[in-house]
Amino acid sequence: MKTKFILSAAAMLAFMAAPVFAQHGHSGGSSGSSSMHGSASSHGDDHSSSGHGSSDSDHASKHDADHSGHNSVADKLASNKNLSTKLQGLLPPGTDLQAAASGFKNLGQFVAAVHVSHNLGIPFDQLKATMIGPPEESLGKAIHALKPAVNAKVETKKAEKEAHQDMEHSS
Repeated sequence: MKTKFILSAAAMLAFMAAPVFAQHGHSGGSSGSSSMHGSASSHGDDHSSSGHGSSDSDHASKHDADHSGHNSVADKLASNKNLSTKLQGLLPPGTDLQAAASGFKNLGQFVAAVHVSHNLGIPFDQLKATMIGPPEESLGKAIHALKPAVNAKVETKKAEKEAHQDMEHSS
């Protein structure tokens, strides 16, 4: 009985922790409700193979470095010129990329928001304001609020995939 309880608790903990890992800008996996910081995110990455000739431990180390809490999103952008250049091209001319990135929880969330703004023609400042809040909203809920006619779930998944590709190819 005790073993079943412990196994059930461990399974629930693992299931509940999945959205935390989803906040890191990876794509693929199951399709969930909509967010980069919601209860059922539409992205995840099994990290079983990076597909770029590196070992799992190299990928894990890179993942930890890319997603550590010590650097702000703006700091990460400043140190990644390729990604900064790519994102600058998706935002309106004259947009201060560092200011645009402020307030986002992680780089993946910001990059996906830039893609949604570009893909759907939603002004980035409106999308950011809806996501950052108050109240804070997931990317999917922000899409639904600003463009109710589009399929927010599909667009979120598409943007998260694009964000993952951008971050993989720019590092």
